[in-house]
Amino acid sequence: MTTTAADQAPGSSSAQTSSNASTGGVAPEPTDENVWLEEIYGEAQLDWVREQNARTEDLLEDADYAGLEGSILEVLDSTDRIAMVGKRGDWYYNFWKDQANPKGLWRRTTWDSYVTDSPEWDVLLDVDALAAAEGEEWVFHGATFLRPAAGEPYRLALVALSPDGGDANRYREFDVGTRTFVDPAAGGFDLPTAKGNVSWLDADTLLVASTAGDLPKTASSYARTAVTLRRGEALSAADRFFEVAEDHMMALAAHDSTPGFERTFAVDYIDFFNRRTFVRNGAALVEIDAPTDVNLSAHREWLLFRPQRDWALEGTTYPAGSLLAARFEDYVAGTRDISVLFTPDAHTSLQSWSWTRNFLLLNLLRDVSSEIRVLDPTRPGQAADGAAWASSLLDACPPLHDVNAYAVDDEDEGPADGGAGDDFWLVATGFTTPSTLMRGTLVRDGAGAHRAEEADPAGGAGSGTGGVVSSHTTVKSSPSFFDDANYEVQQHFAVSADGTRVPYFQVASRELVLDGQNPTQLSGYGGFEISRTPAYSGTVGRAWLERRTGASGGPGVALHSRGGVYVVANIRGGGEYGPSWHRAALKENRHRAFEDFAAVAQDLISRGVTSRERLGCVGGSNGGLLVGNMLTRYPELFGAVSCGVPLLDMRRYTKLSAGHSWIAEYGDPDVAEEWEFIKTFSPYHLLRDGVEYPETFIWTATSDDRVGPVQARKMAARMEAMGIPNVWFHEALEGGHAGASDNRQAAALQARSQHFLWRTLAGGGA
Repeated sequence: MTTTAADQAPGSSSAQTSSNASTGGVAPEPTDENVWLEEIYGEAQLDWVREQNARTEDLLEDADYAGLEGSILEVLDSTDRIAMVGKRGDWYYNFWKDQANPKGLWRRTTWDSYVTDSPEWDVLLDVDALAAAEGEEWVFHGATFLRPAAGEPYRLALVALSPDGGDANRYREFDVGTRTFVDPAAGGFDLPTAKGNVSWLDADTLLVASTAGDLPKTASSYARTAVTLRRGEALSAADRFFEVAEDHMMALAAHDSTPGFERTFAVDYIDFFNRRTFVRNGAALVEIDAPTDVNLSAHREWLLFRPQRDWALEGTTYPAGSLLAARFEDYVAGTRDISVLFTPDAHTSLQSWSWTRNFLLLNLLRDVSSEIRVLDPTRPGQAADGAAWASSLLDACPPLHDVNAYAVDDEDEGPADGGAGDDFWLVATGFTTPSTLMRGTLVRDGAGAHRAEEADPAGGAGSGTGGVVSSHTTVKSSPSFFDDANYEVQQHFAVSADGTRVPYFQVASRELVLDGQNPTQLSGYGGFEISRTPAYSGTVGRAWLERRTGASGGPGVALHSRGGVYVVANIRGGGEYGPSWHRAALKENRHRAFEDFAAVAQDLISRGVTSRERLGCVGGSNGGLLVGNMLTRYPELFGAVSCGVPLLDMRRYTKLSAGHSWIAEYGDPDVAEEWEFIKTFSPYHLLRDGVEYPETFIWTATSDDRVGPVQARKMAARMEAMGIPNVWFHEALEGGHAGASDNRQAAALQARSQHFLWRTLAGGGA
C-alpha cells in the first residue's frame, strides 16, 4: 500500500468508526456534498453534465481526435467483419450494425449462402426503420424463439428491445414469416419495458420474471417474482408461481423444451455466487439439493455441477472449479452417483462448457492460454485424463490465444442422421491475430471418421485421440485493421505483495526499446470471476499501437518516434485460474486485486518498458473501481487514469442502480464491521489534499441502469472542488452500461478515452 492511501473516510473520526465496529452497529455515512447529483434526470444535474461534457469535448475533440474517431468507426462499421450467426432450424440468424444501419438489422440466411463471400441476407427487422416509425431510440437486445412442432419451421420469437440501451427491455412477439410484430389486439405478446427475463412455455404461454407495473422488485432492482402469462392476459393478472426474498438478487424462470426432456426451472439468485434451483414436478416446485454455491446446468439426461468452493459430499470432497456430472432424474430422486469430468490444477481452470447433442466441450485456460477438451459420456475415461468420461484434446489452440468451442445446434439430429447436432463452432483470436470462425464435427471413432477428411488442408485439423474424431474447417476470417505483423505478444509474470505470481500480456513493437519512454496502456478488471484473455482489437491497434509519438519526450529527454504498448493484467478477482483466483480478492481481501495490478505496473517500470510519466491505466465498471484505486492508492505509479462507468462511492453503492446485487463481491457498507474494510478501497473517500494525482478522465452514461452515472459524477465533482488539476468528465446521454448503443457512439467513447491517454502519456499532456 502506498503512503498516500488513507484509512479514514472524510468526516469520520477513528474513535467513532472503532466504536461502531465494536458494537456491531450500522456504519455512519460520511458527509457527501455531492448527493444532489444522484438525481439522474434532474434538470440541474443534467445542466452540470452538459457543462462538463462541453469542457471535455473542447479539450479532446481536436483535429487528431476527429481522425482517430473516424479510424475507429471504420473498424466498427467494416463490412468485412465476421457476421456471427446462430442456427435455428434451417436458418442462420445474425444481428448487424454498420454505417448505413447504425441501429442494426436482424437478418438470416442459409448455410450455402453464408459460406460465400457475399451472403444473401433476408432482413427480418430493420431497427433504424422501427425507431423512426415509432419515435423511440430502440436498441436490439436479442430474440428468443418458440420451439415449433416437429417438422414445422421456427416462426415465432420474442424480440427484446431497450428504449435507451439499458438493461430494461420491452419484449414483443415477432413473426419471422410475415416479418411483422404480432398485433397485441390479436393476442400478440407485448410486455412493458422492465428488467427481467422471458421464456416460452408453449405457443400460448410465457414464463415471465419482470419488474413491470406492480410486480415487486428486489433491493437490487431486478424481478422478485415469476408469473405464468397466457396469451391475451394482462401481466398484472398472471398467476405468480415463484417468489424470492426482497434482499436476494433476482428471480428467474425458464423452460427447457428439448423433446423427451421437457423441464421447467425457477432460480432464486441469492447473490452473484449463490442460488437455489427448483424444477417443476406437477404443480410443485422441487428444489435440487445442492449447496447454493454449486452452479447447476442440465442437458438431456445429465445434470452438471461446478462448485465455487470445495464441496464435501458423502465422504468425498470435490474441489472448487471442478466439473461433475450425475444423471438428472436419479440425482433429483436422491441418488448421489457423481462422476468427475474435470479437476483444476495450479495452472488450469475451466472457463465454460457447451453440449453438442452427444458430446461435451470444455473450454479451459492453462496459464491464460486456451485448451479445449471433448468428453464422450458413453465411454469411460482413462486414469491419466482424470475424467470419468473419455477425453480428447481438440487440436485448435495456438499459445497465447483465446479459442472457444460451442455447439452449432445441440437439438438437431446427429451426423449419422444427416443433422448438425454434433457440429461445433470454434472462434479463435489473439492480440495480433484477427478473429477466425471455424466449424467442426464430432463423431465417435469408427462411426463416420471419414468426416475428418473433409477438413480444409490449409485451415482444418483432425484428431482421433480417446475415441472421438474431430474435424474443423475455416468458415470466415476477419481482416487485419492494423499492421499486426509488426507487433509481438509476450506473457510475463509480476510478483504481488504477498508473493503471488500474476500473469500479464504485453503487446508491443518487435523493435521495442526498453528505455522507460514507451507510452503504455495497462488494462484490467479483477472481479466477478471474469477472465481477461487474448483478443484482437482493431481499435487498440489503430488508436494505440500504431500511433506515433513526437520528436521530444520533454525537456532533455529524447523520444524517438514510437508506438504505444498495450498490456492486459490477469489479476486476482478474475477467473483466469478459477474460483480460488476470484475468491482470493473478495470483500476484505479486495486489496489483493489492487496489489496485483500495482505489481504489474511496477514490473513494467522496472523492466524498462515505461515510466510513471508514460504509464496509464484504463478500466470500466468493476475495472473502473480498480483504476479508481490506482488513482487514490497508487498515484505515484501512473501518469494518467481513464475510468469508465465506474463504482467509486463504495459507501452508497448498494443504494444506487443495481448495486445491492454486488454485496457478495464487495461487502455491505451499512454493516460497521464491513465498512471498516470497504472504506479502504472506496476511491470517493480516499481522496486527499496535497497529493499529486495522475491526470484523470472519468466517463459514464446517463442511461446506465446497472452501475449508473452517479458515482462518476460525484467523483469528478469532488476532485474538481478539491482543486485537483486536469480532471475531465464526460457522460453519454444514452447507451446503457456499455456507454454506447450504436457504432458511432462506441467510436466516440473509445476515441475520447484513447485520445486522452495518448495526449497525456505521449508527451502533450491533457
